[in-house]
Amino acid sequence: MNKLFDAADRYIRASDWKTIAVLKFCLISLGLMAGMLIRPEHKKAVFPCALGVFFVTYVPLMAKFFRVFAEMREQEK
Repeated sequence: MNKLFDAADRYIRASDWKTIAVLKFCLISLGLMAGMLIRPEHKKAVFPCALGVFFVTYVPLMAKFFRVFAEMREQEK
């Protein structure tokens, strides 16, 4: 499993923002397809879980982005 994580780290380091954007489109498409498979009677239960995962992952990602952006602006001064 560590080799898999090491390979993923190397892949990310070798990628630029465009590659990451394509990866995100791929993952959102996969999520949409998975969402289409959920039965209508279960969708109300799945939505709060998905929303929770979104916020638990989005907030730290954006916090890191703004921290990196602030550091970049600080270095420009």
